[in-house]
Amino acid sequence: MESYRESQKHLARPYRKAVLKTLLILTAISGLLFFTLNIQRENYPLAFAELGMACYSVFIFWAIGNTKHLERWILAFILPFCLTMMFALTSPRATTTVFAWVLLIPILSHLLMGRRLGLLVSAVFMGTAAAIFFFKYHDAPEMMQPLPIANMGLMSLTILAFSHIYEITREQSESRLLKMAQTDALTGLANRARLSDVFEQERKRSLRNGTPLSMLVLDLDHFKQVNDQHGHEAGDLALRHVASTLRASLRATDLATRLGGEEFAILLTNTTADQAHRVADKIRNAIESNPVPHQDQSIGLTISGGIAQFGPDGGDLRSLIGRADQYLYHAKDSGRNRIISSDGALTPCQA
Repeated sequence: MESYRESQKHLARPYRKAVLKTLLILTAISGLLFFTLNIQRENYPLAFAELGMACYSVFIFWAIGNTKHLERWILAFILPFCLTMMFALTSPRATTTVFAWVLLIPILSHLLMGRRLGLLVSAVFMGTAAAIFFFKYHDAPEMMQPLPIANMGLMSLTILAFSHIYEITREQSESRLLKMAQTDALTGLANRARLSDVFEQERKRSLRNGTPLSMLVLDLDHFKQVNDQHGHEAGDLALRHVASTLRASLRATDLATRLGGEEFAILLTNTTADQAHRVADKIRNAIESNPVPHQDQSIGLTISGGIAQFGPDGGDLRSLIGRADQYLYHAKDSGRNRIISSDGALTPCQA
């Protein structure tokens, strides 16, 4: 089942791709510029390293056009980018100002790779840069003054800390917004948008592994009477009661969804239509035998449903829900409080 973290990765890709493209353009331009300057200074190893990164940037820019593996291309670029920077730091003819480029590492790493991998890459290369600095200038007293070194160190740590905290805050905010966008506010169940995302993942898994996948659509019987006789507050309480029953009756790998009104859909992974019947009857029995307490009375509920199996009843989400809805309407017409699929009905007397 696709997690919110995986959904976040999908949402982050467009902006990360935009950041990467900007970095590639700037790397190509600056690479050509520094190639020219280093050729003039006869620093040929660094000059050709800069030219190589410029050409590599153009290649990556072309390669990520329609890629489905952006994260791999980001890693394939950022590592040579940082290694080239480390090579520039070790160059005998490089000026001390080249160390200022190290401050870009935590910003770019977090923007492109997130808080975990971004922090790891930042720590490795910033630590390497510090080691290069001390090895290169340990015998130059004017470069090893405590105050300049303290300023450089604190500035580096500050930028690293702010980059990491920003990325943590961004991911947390994005996670909250994503959860709100994919959750029904009244019941706390998934909504149709979440169902669509998860179904696509499970459809691919079913096709790849040959495992069954079923859709159960449920609808409360005579729900309008609950609202009319007890008020909309009682109706909302009934819907939350059904949502709680669904959560208690399902596996962690299943997905319960509120489609709207009093209609619910449940995506049952690795489950045939026949197995889904048993799950549905468990839910139907639980709802029928546990009235909703409201003020000084109990509100009895029953539910009807239809089951559709991926493959025999349809190959996409719309067709599966449509077929399950047809069986649901048949259950309503047949007297309610029962579950129907292409294999037949499961009624209270059969349970």
